[in-house]
Amino acid sequence: MAEIRRYPVFRHLRADASSFVLHYRGTKLLRSGRGMSFWFRPLTDSVAEVPADDRELALVIHGRSADFQEVSVQGVLTYRVIDPAKLGARVDFTVDSSTGAFLRQPLEKIAQALSQLAQQHAGDYLLHTPIRQILIEGQARVRALVEEGLSSEHQVAAMGLGVVSVRIHTVKPSPDLEKALEAPAREKIKQEADEAAFERRAQAVDKERAIQDNELQNKIELAKREENLITQQGTNAKRTAQEKAESDRITLEAAARAQSLKAQGEAKAHEIKMQAEANAAEIKARSDAASARLRSEAEAEGIRAVESAHAEAERLRVETERSRLEAYGALPSGIMMGLALKEIAGKLQRIDHLNLGPELLGPALVNLLEAGTRKLGTEA
Repeated sequence: MAEIRRYPVFRHLRADASSFVLHYRGTKLLRSGRGMSFWFRPLTDSVAEVPADDRELALVIHGRSADFQEVSVQGVLTYRVIDPAKLGARVDFTVDSSTGAFLRQPLEKIAQALSQLAQQHAGDYLLHTPIRQILIEGQARVRALVEEGLSSEHQVAAMGLGVVSVRIHTVKPSPDLEKALEAPAREKIKQEADEAAFERRAQAVDKERAIQDNELQNKIELAKREENLITQQGTNAKRTAQEKAESDRITLEAAARAQSLKAQGEAKAHEIKMQAEANAAEIKARSDAASARLRSEAEAEGIRAVESAHAEAERLRVETERSRLEAYGALPSGIMMGLALKEIAGKLQRIDHLNLGPELLGPALVNLLEAGTRKLGTEA
């Protein structure tokens, strides 16, 4: 709806973009367009506002089928204004110059015209079609007929309108007829349910019988298997006893053979041990004899060596003494005397009293002087 501001002499109108405005002064069209804003004089000018957006119209169509049954159709019709000037010339969209509200009811008039046209096209189909066929193909068929009929309708094009879409929600008969039509299907469904129940029970009985037969067959098979098992267990027990006896025999023979081998081994080991001990004793005796002989020979050799050494030492001592004596024999008596005194002095512990006379010192001094004279003459 357009917004109109009032002033003492003039009015100012501002329309939305979804509204097409027609400004007349008398019978002359001054301006027209969508979303306009302008000043006008309420005493001489008139303004019409045509909605330019899509509009929805609820459709409720009542009719009678070819077999004289009441049918109701519910849906929604969407339309729009294609030529606002043409629609404004056919329908009065004049607005109040003070409030901007419609002076008449143009939208209700358009809705009534479109509803009647939709009723006419849908009614023709319902009138010539049986009720069952209507219920089967009703929604798609009615929608196509209404949409096609309104699109090709000369009156709609003359008003400057266009059909955008038609949607049919339901196509229903009267409640009593609906129940009557549902009854066979309901009974059929119940019958099918009963048949399914009976078939299910029969199948259950067959399955129960099959289960019992299977159980009996299983018992027979189990009995046969148990008999085979008992026979096999007896055979297995007999074979086990035979194998155990054979195993015991083999074990006893092995034990006896092992005992015999053990005794033989022990005897052989004892014999080897005795032989080894005898050999060891013989070897030890031989070793002891050899050791004693070697020790005796070593001792004898040692004694011979010692005696030889003692004899050699004695011989050397004797020869040394002889050489010394010979050397001493060549020495003068004074030197001999000195040496004797030296020897004596070396063996004396202490000297309590010593007497030296001229008869002892005189010859010694003379000999000393002579020895010095000879040494000097030899050096010269």
